[in-house]
Formats: sequence, structure tokens, C-alpha cells
Amino acid sequence: MLIQKRTITVKAGFSDQVVERFGKPGGPMTEIEGFIDLTVMVKKGRRNDEEEQVVVMVRWESEEAWKRWEKSPAHIEGHRNQRNQEKPEYLISTVVDMYEVKAVKLPS
Repeated sequence: MLIQKRTITVKAGFSDQVVERFGKPGGPMTEIEGFIDLTVMVKKGRRNDEEEQVVVMVRWESEEAWKRWEKSPAHIEGHRNQRNQEKPEYLISTVVDMYEVKAVKLPS
């Protein structure tokens, strides 16, 4: 299993906009073979009153499944469309990390 974690830091009061963007039901990602799920989380307790942090976690069955998404026409078109748009002024930073799952503990 492969997990992509996107940590998005925004100005205080704007986390709901990020949750809305990534939390919409359906979408082309959900149709890719090997997609497991997408989770959107807002960090509890802020480091300061000026920022909020949203984490978007996407689980894939394998690295190959993730690569299918990365190379898909829908993904490429989405990024192509974003190139012509300015980043929202509330966006402070985005950090993307990839994790290979080595162990999973399930309920007994």
C-alpha cells in the first residue's frame, strides 16, 4: 500500500475551503483502479492564531495504482488548468510526502 500525504497550511479561517475542495464526493480519482480512499483532516489545536493545517491522505493499493492516477488524462488536465490560475491568497504552503505501508494492525 502507498499513502500520499498532502499537508496544506492556510490562513486562519480558511480550512473549510480546503476541506470542501478535497472532500467532494466522487471525482475521477475514485475511478482509478487501485484507489482505496481519500481522507481530509483538520489539525486540532493551532500553533498560532494565524494558521490552520489541513491534511489530505490518499491511500492506494500500490505505487503502480498511484502512477496510473498521476499519468491519467484527468489528473494531467487538472494540473494544466491550475497553471493558469493564481494560488488562493489564503494558501501559505503545501508539503507532499509519500509513504510505503510496511505494517497494518486490524481489530481482533
